[in-house]
Amino acid sequence: MLVRMFYTSCRNMTRAKNFALLVLCLLIAGILIFNTSSASSDDTNKEYSMVAENDSMVVCFENFDDTRKLIFDAGYNDVDQDASSDTVIYFVTPTYPRREQAAEITRLGQTLMHVPNLHWIVADDTESCNPFLNQLLKKFGIPYTHIASPMPVFYRTRKLVPRGVANRRAALSWIRNNNKKTGVLYFGDDDNTFDLKLFSEIRTTKKVSMFPVGLIGDYAVSTPIVSNGKVQGFFDSWPAKRKWPVDMAGFAVNLEYMALSSNVTMPYKAGYEEDEFLKSIGLKMQDIEPKANNCTEILVWHTQTKNNKPPKIRISSGALQNDKVNLGTLLRQLESMGVSHISQSEGTAAQITKDGKSKSLLSWFS
Repeated sequence: MLVRMFYTSCRNMTRAKNFALLVLCLLIAGILIFNTSSASSDDTNKEYSMVAENDSMVVCFENFDDTRKLIFDAGYNDVDQDASSDTVIYFVTPTYPRREQAAEITRLGQTLMHVPNLHWIVADDTESCNPFLNQLLKKFGIPYTHIASPMPVFYRTRKLVPRGVANRRAALSWIRNNNKKTGVLYFGDDDNTFDLKLFSEIRTTKKVSMFPVGLIGDYAVSTPIVSNGKVQGFFDSWPAKRKWPVDMAGFAVNLEYMALSSNVTMPYKAGYEEDEFLKSIGLKMQDIEPKANNCTEILVWHTQTKNNKPPKIRISSGALQNDKVNLGTLLRQLESMGVSHISQSEGTAAQITKDGKSKSLLSWFS
């Protein structure tokens, strides 16, 4: 718009034969055109950079207040000792919508409620923020960041889908964007099981700590091999020529150490996420700190909930809208969690059972 105004002024000066002002006018117009072009080029480069990465993320909500103070007075020895440390654990949980999501986040959240000085980064594989998930996270009282970080569509069509990568990359971006250079990073899936002792141990990580993970592969465990207090190799049933054949839940990283590497990343390469991430931070064997009593204890288990398709329940609108009965409220809540679906024409017919006899809800409400 500004360039167009100068062009009109210059044209009027030409008609008036004021050549001195004409030269000055053309000079200013040239500068404006150059600056506009440069700005446009910069914007294009930024846009290209974002598209090239194929990643997108939205920070849905953040809460830095810790409302769990009374829990730490419960008398659990490991928690009491752990509370003396100021080192923050950044606990990264990739998650995705499914019928088990609310149950697994609840189980994990009630474990993390007992861990002081922890910031929970929950990255959800969704295009937009899930308000139900946010309400669930809020009730635990844990300082947290809720991110919507969908997997790029391109990777969803692959034979081996790199699940959780977009989520963890988003968490790494959040750490980088917020200049977090002190503390300990740990990747903890929502279907894993954690001993509270694990958090006391990883909090002292100076570079990279490692420890066994139970229920992994054909060996039922993935662990470093430790001799004389030093890691000598790895015991994992799927080596796959990986330099670091470890499970995602089997290591923790000091953020100050990670900040020394400028190209920290995690690739969209199923099965090699841990290996490439640890390579990107420049890990050397002598940097590894074995935890869990020289890797003789299992403090984290790779438990997995079997994923089932959400069932469809056929139920009358009368039953759903009857405020005097709990069923409508309960089923609508389950639908919001993705646990089940409600239909008036499809699915398993809803019944009520009393004194050993079952009958249709429709007849019960009529």
